[in-house]
Amino acid sequence: MDWNGFKVFLAVARMGSLSAAAKHLSVNHSTVFRRLNALEEEMGGRLFERFQHAYQLTPLGEEVLLLAQNIEVSFDTIERHIVGQDIQPKGKVSITAPNNIAYHYLPEYLNAFKKTYPEIDVNILVSNQDFNLDSREADIAIRASANPPEHLVGKMVAQIPWCVYASPQHLETQSRPKKMSDLNTYSLIGASGFLASLTPFKLMEKAFANNVKVRSNDLVNMSYLAEAGQGLAFLPLDQARQGLVNVLPLQPMVVSKLWLLTHPDLRNQTRVKLLMRHLTDCFENEKRLTLKPGNLS
Repeated sequence: MDWNGFKVFLAVARMGSLSAAAKHLSVNHSTVFRRLNALEEEMGGRLFERFQHAYQLTPLGEEVLLLAQNIEVSFDTIERHIVGQDIQPKGKVSITAPNNIAYHYLPEYLNAFKKTYPEIDVNILVSNQDFNLDSREADIAIRASANPPEHLVGKMVAQIPWCVYASPQHLETQSRPKKMSDLNTYSLIGASGFLASLTPFKLMEKAFANNVKVRSNDLVNMSYLAEAGQGLAFLPLDQARQGLVNVLPLQPMVVSKLWLLTHPDLRNQTRVKLLMRHLTDCFENEKRLTLKPGNLS
């Protein structure tokens, strides 16, 4: 039996007429009439005596009223329980994030979040590959992208500038470059795979192809190659750390847009919304991702 039929039955019993029940349920008169007739057919008897201006319960209707009221209480209990669970700050949330963000930024951010919301459990999926948010492989995605997927919702939380990095030891053998054209005298670390399609490495290939001595398909690996003295690397500012010297900003200026994304069906889920809001605040106030004199070594 259709629960909608019982809702119509209860509304007619309480309001006394089809028109009043329709107004109470915010449906049209014909819908109430159709559902009530269908319920009476399933019951095998009339639930109301029809009068000109009112509907009055039959003996069968009186019996069904008691049962329908019990069903209504059960549905209300279920609804409150499910909705109550969702509005409480608890449950599991999965985040997918690229390697360096997951290593050097999320631990600090999530530590603060966990102190405020101890019953929200966070699962971090470390990957530079896209997880399918439609099939709930992840609830939240942190991605550097110029054009995030249109079917996802979210916000750009940072614009990360790219710079030229080197190891201190590497710079001891040559004078420090002061402008991009000075890189012609340095060994450079180039990109392979997907990274080769990014703007910084297209610039490198166009202007300094003969200087590329080693390549990698991973930014973190590039940073360690630079630290080991294999050459200078073009890296976004989030890769900065001890052991690397930020030589100069990439020219022309290049930035990576960092997005915080989720599926539209999840954006109002309490635990997802709270974590999205917290991460947004953290990224937007992250001084390490802003190019300032203090970020140049």
